[in-house]
Amino acid sequence: MDRVRFEGVGKRYGKLWALRDVDAAFREGEVVMVIGPNGSGKTTMIKCLLGLVRPTEGRISVEGTVIGQDPAYRKAIGYMPQISQFPPALTIGQLLDMMLDVRGLTTSDTDDRLIAELGLDRQLDKRLSALSGGTSQKVSAVMAFRSKPRLLVMDEPTAGLDPLSDRTVLDRAAELRANGGTVLITSHLMEEVEALADRVAYLQDGALKFLLPTAEILERTGSQRLAQAIPKLITAPVQP
Repeated sequence: MDRVRFEGVGKRYGKLWALRDVDAAFREGEVVMVIGPNGSGKTTMIKCLLGLVRPTEGRISVEGTVIGQDPAYRKAIGYMPQISQFPPALTIGQLLDMMLDVRGLTTSDTDDRLIAELGLDRQLDKRLSALSGGTSQKVSAVMAFRSKPRLLVMDEPTAGLDPLSDRTVLDRAAELRANGGTVLITSHLMEEVEALADRVAYLQDGALKFLLPTAEILERTGSQRLAQAIPKLITAPVQP
């Protein structure tokens, strides 16, 4: 079953179309890697999905609800941005407590395993302004998974993480998929994510060029790795 649908979605900034006529469906129980060169529309696509910008045309639905004025659909979404911006005066523990209140959750509603798995249980009294980039990413990961989302959006999730933490976060994403969740990952590091991805969405110049199963991409190009397969594929005519 589809969890997210983009139907003729376009976003224009002035005369520039950052997205144009995007049709795509993302299903329950799958991981989709969203890739493309800089300026291809990946960030705009995510912002439209999260309701941070409104499409110029078309519509997006999440679990059958068309995104509009009501932000309630976001309760199903966990988001791990590439760069997090936290209130600097708060500690990690205070931020986690505050977000429980914002989402209307109790500790029984949350999945807090990543707090210990990423070593944050020993740093709960540390101020957010004093965190390294890698530790900030760990906090962002905890926030993304904590509400047990049915849809998880991860923007360059491995940036700044050490290899062990990187593996821990991706393992959690795989677990979410196994439990019927939908995971969208944007990444320039295809090698780190390709084993997890069920399908790949490739954006270029604001257009969705293809959305294909990872295995099919490798088979079509006779390649063993996506890093070699994608360049071959985008130079040949492809049916979305």
